[in-house]
Amino acid sequence: MESFPTELGILTCLMIFAATLWIPYIVGVNKYAVAGAEDPFVRPTPLDQFPAWVHRAHRAHLNLLEQALPFSVLVLILNAMDGFTALTYWTAIVFFWVRVLHAVGMIAGFAKMPLRPGLFLVGWLCCLIMAYAVFAARF
Repeated sequence: MESFPTELGILTCLMIFAATLWIPYIVGVNKYAVAGAEDPFVRPTPLDQFPAWVHRAHRAHLNLLEQALPFSVLVLILNAMDGFTALTYWTAIVFFWVRVLHAVGMIAGFAKMPLRPGLFLVGWLCCLIMAYAVFAARF
């Protein structure tokens, strides 16, 4: 049996996290639902009518998806190319924990300027490093 690369394990954990991060938002929406309002399935209640953490939970989920998609594709390309290295190993680990810190910090409200955008920037740099690894494996 072949070994399972750490990068794919991290990617699996990241996808489980992304698939689960909708829960805080839905809990908040249901906890603070406006009685007698129009069916939220027909027309969702505007986010500004909920506590700030509910809006932040929604944004945290979207922010994760914005970076998880390109990161995932790059990891899968590297896997197909057999291009994993020590650089991709550590980049995957850093990316996962940065995304967890970003989401938790955003929802809890303690990741304010400049921490939150700094964490997002680190995630973007991880994507660039993985893209570099694709090209480095190719040439």
